[in-house]
Amino acid sequence: MIRKDDILKMTEKGISVFRYYLSVDFKVGKNFLNPFYKDTEASCNIYYERKAGVFKMQDFGNEDYSGDCFELVGRLNGLSCKEPKEFVEIMEIINRDLHLGLSAHEEYHVSHSKVPQKSEVVSEEPKAKSVRPYTVVQKPFTAAELAFWGKSGIGENILKAYRTVSLKKFSSENQERKPFSCMTSVDEPMFGYMGKQHIKVYRPCSQMRFLYAGDFGDNYCFGLEQLPAKGDLLFITGGEKYVMSLAAHGFHAICFNSETAFIPAAVIHRLSFRFKHIILLYDVDSTGLKSSAKREEEL
Repeated sequence: MIRKDDILKMTEKGISVFRYYLSVDFKVGKNFLNPFYKDTEASCNIYYERKAGVFKMQDFGNEDYSGDCFELVGRLNGLSCKEPKEFVEIMEIINRDLHLGLSAHEEYHVSHSKVPQKSEVVSEEPKAKSVRPYTVVQKPFTAAELAFWGKSGIGENILKAYRTVSLKKFSSENQERKPFSCMTSVDEPMFGYMGKQHIKVYRPCSQMRFLYAGDFGDNYCFGLEQLPAKGDLLFITGGEKYVMSLAAHGFHAICFNSETAFIPAAVIHRLSFRFKHIILLYDVDSTGLKSSAKREEEL
């Protein structure tokens, strides 16, 4: 379990967190322009509050950015320190971005999901709050599989960073809650986009290309954890392979479940504090063009 005191201890009472997320080379006690909005007067500074024993940020131009390092990270991600679950998420973000190593690393060699007995079955696309149990067995990528990803510029480092694995076997339940299994083959390779409590199985050469299992939460968003704290340009694209291909070529990108998937405005609102430009990058076929126009109107 990640503790607030441990983060403060490893970040010199929060100063390292401010240095990571702020793009300016600030000095403690000296005013500077807030980089998160068009600040015209240098009325923002980092100071040490002796009573609390932590470094804090004071922005006289916009009090929303005033507070300790946890409040800043919460502000950047649309989370509140007052909500226990959201505060835990804030600590996890800091731990991940600053590579503090306070949480155990996940292993995926053989994965079993744990879901309630009264679980519903997820079909071609996951439905809200629907989950089903699953088990996967990993194997090393073959030369042919790496060549497949290589056509999009995606190497093993990108696959690892985005938790994309080669599967030997995938087992779950069908619509009638009867168990079934899929095995990989030379002609039908099988890959897995691994989440903490879910998996999206990608079979590029099979009739049913995607299979879903586990708990996807409220909004499935691939690539969100891999984004930097802030940046200039963010692409929202139509699929996981596109996200990784863009990353391999130096661009930041995320995707939802498909081009037709609903994009929550709250997610875009949070990301707008971190990226100056957010661009929809869908296919130029009829589906992509129609979805682009619809998403643009919604957002």
